[in-house]
Amino acid sequence: MDRDLFDTDHHDFRAMVRDFVTKEIQPHLAAWEQAGMVDRELYEKAGAVGLLGLGVAEEYGGGGVADFRYNLVLIEELCRAGATALTMNLSGFNDLVAPYLNELATQEQRRRWLPDLCGGRKVSAIAMTEPGAGSDLKAVRTTAVRDGDSYVVNGAKTFISNGILADLVVTVVSTDPAAGRDGISLLVLERGMPGFERGRKLDKIGLHAQDTAELSFTDVRVPAANLLGEEGHGFRYLMRNLPQERLSVAAAAVAGMERTLEHTLRFTSERTAFGRPVADFQANRFTLAEMATEVQVARVFLDRCAAELTAGRLSPVDAAMAKWWTTELQQRVTTRCLQLHGGYGFMREYDVARDFLDARAGTLYAGTTEIMKEIIGRSLRP
Repeated sequence: MDRDLFDTDHHDFRAMVRDFVTKEIQPHLAAWEQAGMVDRELYEKAGAVGLLGLGVAEEYGGGGVADFRYNLVLIEELCRAGATALTMNLSGFNDLVAPYLNELATQEQRRRWLPDLCGGRKVSAIAMTEPGAGSDLKAVRTTAVRDGDSYVVNGAKTFISNGILADLVVTVVSTDPAAGRDGISLLVLERGMPGFERGRKLDKIGLHAQDTAELSFTDVRVPAANLLGEEGHGFRYLMRNLPQERLSVAAAAVAGMERTLEHTLRFTSERTAFGRPVADFQANRFTLAEMATEVQVARVFLDRCAAELTAGRLSPVDAAMAKWWTTELQQRVTTRCLQLHGGYGFMREYDVARDFLDARAGTLYAGTTEIMKEIIGRSLRP
């Protein structure tokens, strides 16, 4: 089925991204997976060709185009190349961090942070999850107490993507614990602030090329000038921006499924059993037909959601639907594709094995499947 989501500019951008991925990412992917993180130079190279800050104003070094379809192209090309882990490195700034800076940062903050982030000279992250607070952001225990012209921050975060490399971390803190979600604020912590420490680089089962870390804060003095938006409004800011983050996860799931299915179709056509291709057995042919249909349905829904987001109309409920459905479908598709590879699917040297492991995080981050269903279920009440 032809896609009518993109125009000529998007197709030209795709060609540029594909060339960048081929030259600057694929040759190094195995080494980055072994190291557990990418080289910092990747960010500068990505910034130089305009892959960072796609929606950030040109005066701050960004692309100046608030069009999620460009973000979608970048995600698709990374996943097409098997670099799903790098969606958190490159698209992570575009979809997770830049929206907060675009919406909430003062002009002074934008001038201070955005040029280096868009140029890849600095790396960003967002820190929400804590050892005792995941999807329930109201349970955040990291505190920020105002003291003169600073906040004193104490607490810990975990499962932070880009946590080791990040120079600026948009951090969810409680500035008024008694107020619950009305006491949540966003502070930007910066590398080198005394008391801001990196903990372990966490050992994940997949997404090995992307560093995930623990962060700790012990009496970290953060200038009040690093507050994003208004104090106590952090929860509502998060709720406004999470739909884009969730759609980016869905986009990676769909692009990842398409890659895995394409490789599986090729493998089952070439691999023989009992004198004929594996794909010629009716049971396998039916399985492939089911997956091709399901992936196509997911693609159509995702493209519709991407168009809605670009137009400023995507609802949190639709984003939740896209996120849980596509990531759960990806679990089923990668599992069945691995099965069709037989013993070869269990070997790390085969793409399907890496796809299987990389896909597993999709139902967990940006809100678990259960949280997505809760969001949807509450919207159905008469």
